[in-house]
Amino acid sequence: MNAQADAHRRLWNERVETMSRDALRALQWQRLQRQMQYNYDRSPVHRGKFEAIGARPQDIRDFDDFARIPPMTKDEHRRVQQESLERHGNPYALMACARPEEIVRINATSGTSGTPTLYTLTAHDVAVVNEMHARKYWRAGIRPGHVMIQALSLSMFTGGLPLSQGIMHLGACVVPVGIEGGTQRVLDITRLSAPHAIVATPSFGQYLIEEAPRLTGKPASALGFRWFFCAGESGGGNPEVRRTLAEGFGGARIFDHTGGGHAFHGISCDASDDGCEGMHFVSEDHCLLELLDPASKVPLPLAHGAIGEMAFTFLDWRGGPFMRYALGDLLQVWTEPCACGMPGIRFAILGRTDDMLTVKGVNVYPQAIANEIFRLYPRVTGAFRILLDGPGPKVSPPLRIRIEHGGLDVPQLAALDEELGALFRRSLRIRAAFEWLAPGTLPREAGKTKYIERIAP
Repeated sequence: MNAQADAHRRLWNERVETMSRDALRALQWQRLQRQMQYNYDRSPVHRGKFEAIGARPQDIRDFDDFARIPPMTKDEHRRVQQESLERHGNPYALMACARPEEIVRINATSGTSGTPTLYTLTAHDVAVVNEMHARKYWRAGIRPGHVMIQALSLSMFTGGLPLSQGIMHLGACVVPVGIEGGTQRVLDITRLSAPHAIVATPSFGQYLIEEAPRLTGKPASALGFRWFFCAGESGGGNPEVRRTLAEGFGGARIFDHTGGGHAFHGISCDASDDGCEGMHFVSEDHCLLELLDPASKVPLPLAHGAIGEMAFTFLDWRGGPFMRYALGDLLQVWTEPCACGMPGIRFAILGRTDDMLTVKGVNVYPQAIANEIFRLYPRVTGAFRILLDGPGPKVSPPLRIRIEHGGLDVPQLAALDEELGALFRRSLRIRAAFEWLAPGTLPREAGKTKYIERIAP
C-alpha cells in the first residue's frame, strides 16, 4: 500500500470511529440498500428470503422493514451448501453473489459443532477483512516494527490466513507458527523471533504460564510479551483471567478480541479493567448487528445491557454476503459511553445458544460456569469439565463438574468445595457437585477448550 492510500485509509478510519450514532446509521442504511439489491439480483437463496415476505429490495423502507426478512441459521447454511454441491458441483453457487472467477478465497469454520460452513470472498472482501484486523491491533498500540506470534490454529478461518494477513496489512510482522506444531515449537519460535505480542486462546496462555518453567527453565514473564491478544474462545473478557495472564506474562497488556474471515470484528480496551465491559464493535461500517430472541428469532431492542442471539448482515460485501445470519452466539451489548472515550456499541459473547444447559428451570452457559470457577484462582487451576450423561439441555441437579484444585490439603479442599457451591447457588442459582482432581490432571487444549464431556449413564 502506498503512502497516499495509507493516509486516506487512516483518515477514513478516524472519521468512522468518531462518527455520531445518527451519521453511522445513515451510512449503514445507504450501504444496506445497495447490499440488498446486490444480494437479490445475484443469489437465489437471498432472493428467496425477500420472496418469503412478499417484498423486493425497494420495498424495504427502513431497518424495521429489513428485520421482517427471515434470518438464516448455520443449519440452513449447511443445507444450502449440500444442495449446491448436489445441483451445481460446488458448495457456494446458491449463496455466493460474485462470479466464480471473482472469488479468491474460501474460508471455513472449524466445524467443531458439525459440518464446516464456508465463506466466499472476493479481493475486495479480503481487503475489508484485512482492514478490520488492522483497526483492532492499531487501537491496541501495535505499529509497524512490532513482531506478533500467531499461535492460533492455522487451519481455522478465524485464526489462520485472514488474521495473519491482517497483521501484515497493518505493517506489523507476523510469525504464523500456529498451534498445530505443539507448545514446545511455539516456545522455540518465540525464543528465536523475540516477538512483542502473541495471539492465542486464553486457556493456552494459562497453559504457557504453567508449562514455561518446565519447558524453558524460566517463568513465562521471561518470554517478553508486551501484548497478549485473546481469541478463539471466551474467557478473555473475564477480569480474573486477564489479571492472571497479565501477571503471568510480566505485566503484558491483555486484550480480548474477535473477528476472523468475515465482517464482524471487536476488541476490548484498557478501560475494561475499570469496569467498562465488553469489546468495542469496530466494524459497524461493514456489518449491521441485531439481537434476536434465541427461541423465536424475533428482533430485540439494541439497548444498554440487552442480551440476545446475534444476527449480522455484511455491508459492502461482494463474495458470499451474509444477511440476517443468526450465528448461534449469545451476546450482551452496551450502548452507553465507554470510559476510554471511544463511541459506539460494545458487546460480550456470553456463549453458544446450543451450549445452554437447563438445571431445574435455570438456564446456564459453560462460560458463565468458567467465570465463577476462575474467581477462586489460584486455589483452582481453572481447568474443569461439565459431566453430562444425556443429550441436554435439561440436566437433573446437581450439575456434575470435574475440576482441578490448586494443590490443597483435605481441610482446605473441603472449605473450597463449600465456598464454590455457595458461589454457584448465589450467582448462577444452581446446585453443583464437584469431583476434585489434582493440578494438571485434565488435558490442556491449545485450541478451543471443550467444557462439556459426555459420559455413559
